[in-house]
Amino acid sequence: MSEQDAGRPGEWPVLVRVPVEPVEAAMEADAADAAASHSALAVRGPLFGVAAQDGDRDGGRRWRVVVEVTHGCPQQARDALNSQLWFQAKDQAKSRQERRALLTAVARLETEDVDELTVLGVRYRVVRAEEYAAINEHGGIETPRPTDPEPPTPDWTPGAGARSPRGDVNLVLDPDAPLTPLQAAERVALRPLAYSGTSFPAPVLADSARAVQTHPDVLLMPAAFLIVERSGNGPWSPGSGLQATAHDARRTLDFALTWMEPRTRGLIPYDADNTVDARRPPTATTDQAAAELRELAEAADRLRAGRCNQVEVHGTVYRIARSRRLLRWGPDGPETPRPSDTSTHAPTALHPRLDEDGAIHFDGPAGDPSGS
Repeated sequence: MSEQDAGRPGEWPVLVRVPVEPVEAAMEADAADAAASHSALAVRGPLFGVAAQDGDRDGGRRWRVVVEVTHGCPQQARDALNSQLWFQAKDQAKSRQERRALLTAVARLETEDVDELTVLGVRYRVVRAEEYAAINEHGGIETPRPTDPEPPTPDWTPGAGARSPRGDVNLVLDPDAPLTPLQAAERVALRPLAYSGTSFPAPVLADSARAVQTHPDVLLMPAAFLIVERSGNGPWSPGSGLQATAHDARRTLDFALTWMEPRTRGLIPYDADNTVDARRPPTATTDQAAAELRELAEAADRLRAGRCNQVEVHGTVYRIARSRRLLRWGPDGPETPRPSDTSTHAPTALHPRLDEDGAIHFDGPAGDPSGS
């Protein structure tokens, strides 16, 4: 495909296949129901991660996600890649030459706003995704679908989230993969998506319009899940980061209601033992505090009764929302951060200095093998 073709989104082909396997057919039916009941979209904004392309492993236009596309600014994704390459140099390098190449990349990531680099034959790119959600005519955000992945036996134990799948990692991004009819329809419909309205600064609007031309295709990523909350008739606001499954989001909300909220509200002291929560309150508790803790515990208990996706307590509605993301795609692959995308912090050294022999020192930047 030529650069001239890249300016005409309608010329990017989409391979469509009809789902025949029962589970996939059920997922397609769920998607049809969701499209009918939640026909509008609410765009939340960009998320960032890192994708890689290995000539020996990835063929054609395919890339692999190596840093989850869940970070709120480009520098967070660069920092995650920095750490990944540093630990690769520390634990996996097979020679001084390999370690030197990895540490050279780390040194760049410590000082530059690097959006693409190649290390040991692997091409790494900071990628930009657009996060959005489907909403109904009343402004209600879509909740998990019946066919979204759920664990056979829900695990509610503290720390269980650390054992959950890491979402996007190793996800293959293949714009040429066949799609079901509804997936194809959504992909084509979102190709012209761009920001509009006076609430966006002019550079953001210009970058968004330009991206439709430079990256005319889109690739849809798997659904993710998060907590959203609303008080009264106010707008929905995010209450957590993205999770790989709806159950992970419910478990996060369970912890928030029983452990974090009581401490935030002053119902349980912050220095109380970690085992003290709304279900196991302190012995010295006022009647009013005990009543509020009981309400929080009862709301959390409702989450555990089946696949509950919404609870209300103390005037706030908490909902498990289904989030979607798309990557804009051009002739050279996924879109990188735009000039108008900003970061919360500058590049910096994240780890102690590692030399070419794998020894760790605490007297210089991580990526400087010489210590100078």
